Amino acid sequence: MSDLHKAAILLTALPEEEAASIMGRLDKKQVEQVSIEIARLKSVTADDQEHVILEFAESNPGSAGADAGGMDRARTLVQKALGTSAGDTIDNIRQSIEALPFSFLRQVDSQNILTYIIDEHPQTIALILSHLQPAASAAILSGLPPDRQLSVVQRIAEMGQTSPEIIEEVERGLERRMSSVMSQSFENAGGVGAVAEMLNVSDRATERTLLENLSVDDPELVEEIRRLMFVFEDINKFNDKDIQTVLKNVENSQWALALKGASAELKEKIFGNMSQRAGDMLREEMEFSGAVKLSVVEGKQQEIVDIIRRLEDTGELELNAGGEEEQLVS
Repeated sequence: MSDLHKAAILLTALPEEEAASIMGRLDKKQVEQVSIEIARLKSVTADDQEHVILEFAESNPGSAGADAGGMDRARTLVQKALGTSAGDTIDNIRQSIEALPFSFLRQVDSQNILTYIIDEHPQTIALILSHLQPAASAAILSGLPPDRQLSVVQRIAEMGQTSPEIIEEVERGLERRMSSVMSQSFENAGGVGAVAEMLNVSDRATERTLLENLSVDDPELVEEIRRLMFVFEDINKFNDKDIQTVLKNVENSQWALALKGASAELKEKIFGNMSQRAGDMLREEMEFSGAVKLSVVEGKQQEIVDIIRRLEDTGELELNAGGEEEQLVS
């Protein structure tokens, strides 16, 4: 995550007056750069917001996971920060946002997009989905035939930088067919993270089928995707029974470091499922360890996530990152 992206997340977490006051101390070019980044934000996850706020040693005055960014938010902050001289900056921000690849599709229903691209080559579909919001990409992915889903996901995971010429060619084709206006810019798209985000908001049947089929050809890729799909803070979604199952399989020394970077809510849930004596011992160990590098904390958190994944494989836990209720069959 770049410093510019972190600054955008932090500013969107603050009340508008405070954010505008901070932006007012920047020069005009810096205001423009951070405002473009804010305008690109559609939503901010709780994990990202918390990580950034902790890094800047600030308290969180906003509600995590809300639709904090967008062009309207950026325009408001720029107007409050720059006053009467905000016009040129706002125009520059708007031009930058409109130049994002496939930005016109953000306003098109996912089912309509599916109708136009379902017969395209998997590589073309992968390129398009990589530039859409995860929820829209997931909806389109679910509508593809199973064999096409697998081909598209593999190509997204393997995708790196795409040349502007290729993106422009695909855009022009969609422009002609969907009668929409757009322009393009050069950017990174796709990757394993994009697949994980899409599957996180996909229905459970689609997720299972894709990962099972993908594991036949590339089990290491599946493991990488799964690790990104479930993150440490997702433990907070577990019920008490599942928390206790995790506690039985994780050492206190691992919790002592991992919880240093955890939310207050997750800490409360972990301690709430421990005996008084065990909780006191863990608190003492956390205090004794003192300040720890963020990389060490994140490493311990990943160790616990890996343990949870193994518990899922053995059937002792069932992960449901989306929180949806599954249908029961007899």
